[in-house]
Amino acid sequence: VRKPPKVCWAEAAATLRDGLRAYTALHYLSHACPGSTVLVLDAARPFGTIAIQLAQHRGAKVICTAHSLEDKQFLERLRPPVARVLDVSHGKVDVAESCLEETGGLGVDIVLDAGVKLYSAEDESNSKSQLLPHKHDILTLLGVGGHWITTERNLQLDPPDSHSLFLKGATVSFLNEEIWNLSNVQQGKYLYILFPFSGEKKKAIFWPQLDEPIPLYEAKVSMEIVQKNQARKRQVIQF
Repeated sequence: VRKPPKVCWAEAAATLRDGLRAYTALHYLSHACPGSTVLVLDAARPFGTIAIQLAQHRGAKVICTAHSLEDKQFLERLRPPVARVLDVSHGKVDVAESCLEETGGLGVDIVLDAGVKLYSAEDESNSKSQLLPHKHDILTLLGVGGHWITTERNLQLDPPDSHSLFLKGATVSFLNEEIWNLSNVQQGKYLYILFPFSGEKKKAIFWPQLDEPIPLYEAKVSMEIVQKNQARKRQVIQF
């Protein structure tokens, strides 16, 4: 992919993967358009910030959740501003109720999750999962004809969940950006995503949440941080 001259190598490396995921989710899986409402969960993560920018570029209204006060402050500083930031770090915010309030009871058109809570609170041992919405909350806040784009590979929908989706005419899609490399037929679409996205990046529309480039001798430590899901910004190794 041709790199725009004004974009440095570190920014290009940090943007492409999240850009590919965001474009796949908002263009191919949910067809985001002007006037639609997009909910981005845990939006301060690198993918979330790119998804917000792409959704706003397409004219969508964005609601997002923050998992800490620091994340909330970061999201509130974004320009153009998002419609609403929901701080779920203290467990006092009902995401479904807040989204329905923000949309006048109609529900959101597109949900980009960061994983979901599949079981009741007492069955969840991971403290991080406590900040995730329950799958029933997403089904509640999803509007008629809505699209739920999930990264939860083990998502289980029970018959009542499917019935709720049926009544709303809503869909569930799994976000796996690697699919473009699984079939030669898809290579054209893969390149179509990368070339326009690089071009739009040149216009300063999309900017990554990037840590300082890391020297090669620190690559192992950086990889361990990434594998433990402790990195809140993109890590780029500088050769």
